[in-house]
Amino acid sequence: MLIAEILRNKGSAVVSVSPRETVAGLLTLLARHNIGAVVVMRDGAVAGVASERDIVRALDERGTTLLEAPVSEIMTSVVVTCTTDDTADTLTVLMTENRVRHVPVLDGGTLVGIVSIGDVVKSRISQLEQERSQLEAYITQG
Repeated sequence: MLIAEILRNKGSAVVSVSPRETVAGLLTLLARHNIGAVVVMRDGAVAGVASERDIVRALDERGTTLLEAPVSEIMTSVVVTCTTDDTADTLTVLMTENRVRHVPVLDGGTLVGIVSIGDVVKSRISQLEQERSQLEAYITQG
């Protein structure tokens, strides 16, 4: 399954923030949208990804003073990305090798979506269910 198809099924909306946004503001966005990460954008380009995991690690190190710090201080700035032409299988390997759960999707350098590990798993389950249905139909039709 192509990443383009995953985005068609889930939608291509991406929640993003400026690197200057506070961590408290980031937490509000994550809670409001019920998501685990946002893309950090600077001058129209992907500058990083800020996730729940980034917040937890930084809170452990810095305590609650972190809440007023800018997102740029906690974001992952070496961003793993994919394209709409990549496959879910390729993305699974990429996520596993890089130990990331959220990958921005680029098309010609432009952000067009974000895919989480949950999205990949959901697409794989859907694919397996379709295959099972096809096998059952083949067997019962003899």
